Amino acid sequence: MWFILKLFIFQVLGILFVGAIQSQASVHHTFVVEETPYVRLCSTKNILTVNGLFPGPTLHVHKGDTIIVDVYNKGNHNITIHWHGVRQPRYPWSDGPEYITQCPIQPGGRFRQKIIFSIEEGTLWWHAHSKWWRDTVHGAIIIYPKHGTSYPFPLPHAEVPIILGEWWKKDILEIYDEALQTGGAPNVSDAFSINGQPGDLYPCSKPDTFKLKVDVGKTYLLRLVNAAVQEILFFAVAKHNLIVVGTDGSYTKPLETSYVAISPGQTFDVLLKANEQPDHYYMAARVYSGPSAVAFDNTTTTAVVHYSGNYTPSSPPSLPYLPYYNDTNAELSFTRSLRSLADKNHPIKVPTNITKKMFFTISVNTFPCPNNSCEGPNRTRLATSINNISFVNPSIDILQAYYYHINGVFGTRFPDFPPLIFNFTAEDLPLYLETPKRGTKVKILDYNATVEIVFQGTNLVGGNDHPMHLHGFSFFVVGSGLGNFDKDKDPLGYNLVDPPLQNTIAVPLNGWTTIRFKASNPGVWFMHCHFDRHMTWGMDMAFVVKNGKGPKAHIIPPPPDMPPC
Repeated sequence: MWFILKLFIFQVLGILFVGAIQSQASVHHTFVVEETPYVRLCSTKNILTVNGLFPGPTLHVHKGDTIIVDVYNKGNHNITIHWHGVRQPRYPWSDGPEYITQCPIQPGGRFRQKIIFSIEEGTLWWHAHSKWWRDTVHGAIIIYPKHGTSYPFPLPHAEVPIILGEWWKKDILEIYDEALQTGGAPNVSDAFSINGQPGDLYPCSKPDTFKLKVDVGKTYLLRLVNAAVQEILFFAVAKHNLIVVGTDGSYTKPLETSYVAISPGQTFDVLLKANEQPDHYYMAARVYSGPSAVAFDNTTTTAVVHYSGNYTPSSPPSLPYLPYYNDTNAELSFTRSLRSLADKNHPIKVPTNITKKMFFTISVNTFPCPNNSCEGPNRTRLATSINNISFVNPSIDILQAYYYHINGVFGTRFPDFPPLIFNFTAEDLPLYLETPKRGTKVKILDYNATVEIVFQGTNLVGGNDHPMHLHGFSFFVVGSGLGNFDKDKDPLGYNLVDPPLQNTIAVPLNGWTTIRFKASNPGVWFMHCHFDRHMTWGMDMAFVVKNGKGPKAHIIPPPPDMPPC
């Protein structure tokens, strides 16, 4: 009885709160999730879209804005929408990962989501966060500087979202279901894409290839998003260098480079100077997979940079140099070159007095399969884990269970360290290490705790790179390396002056990465690998950041229309 009364009180508060923010918010958007026929690679299939668009609509906001997005599910499957990299201070209710901060929006349902922009400035993105629907349900978010302020670089002539993706001829739900049923790796994609188009090198694709028209002498801001479901990508423009000026909604020191290495979930703000001979040039992307045995799509997606003017273009256009698919040095060299802008107008504060240290092993694993009938290694079922725990989704979302004190939904003893210490990157590891424990566990953090996490990749089941994403926070990437982390030597090389501020970082195959952040955002916040197969297999966990002192350090009450479980 007391729970029902408490729920009623919170709902009333939520109604009052939503009414208040409706009167304050200046911008409303409507997202209609629906199936739409699209033609790619010589065939037609129905895909899930937002407002019939693929990629979906781009959101334009200014730093510090709050917007409202009404999400209507007119599809045939459950759906959620996540605002990737948006901190959502004190308001996890609209963050979006299913069974973490909300139950999914059911077919015919609606959820009014409030998106609070705070410190972010640059490029982020939104995407579905249930099953693998983000394959086609995604779009860019452009966050301009506050009114009256400007970019920390010369104003570009134009700004263009460049969204990298994957395309399967089969329905993505079939790929997902088949992987779950067989226990093996999912089928690799049939194509990569730039702004939804595979490009000239694929069959039936040349007429619709994305084209960017440029004028000699002008500069263009490419807002680069990797929306691919399963792959890290190299990206480049033929005969042009790129200047990276931002990543994951935060500015960087200008970095001139011939290519970009971008993980699923990451964004980059990149300046392209049109300073070459007028012609047609390919921009292109292809996979980086690391020296592992994982199958991958080895095709190349292209778009065309088309200079204006009267001339006879080269045919075919020039292709850019892209590092080889297993060039780990190229991927690490680019990633390690990033630095926060860290100037007087964009100051940073890297946590130095760490109050909570954690060491997370991130592994590919296996579970035994009845009658050895699965398609994983040695007829097992593929799995993944963090600190040997393979995450299991609950039947009610963790945030609701935490907020309303509902017992039995999750455990609170997620370990700070792995249960076994071994040579994590050894070539041959005993098979008994491959089997993790299943569990739904969270890590409780005190409000304003200063947190350091060392992610250690392992060579279990052959290893892999792992793009780790943290909701509710951006973090400083203070160090990375290959091999086993050395707690005595490696911290001596940390960058505590101007490390990049990101929300997604690729932990290298058989390597480590250290991040730091301040737990100043109360609520429940998901952390997971942004390869969707790894997330589905269990490379997930959640942080619960407790309320602090004072009302401005507490979770804001929920809205009245949270989707039912």
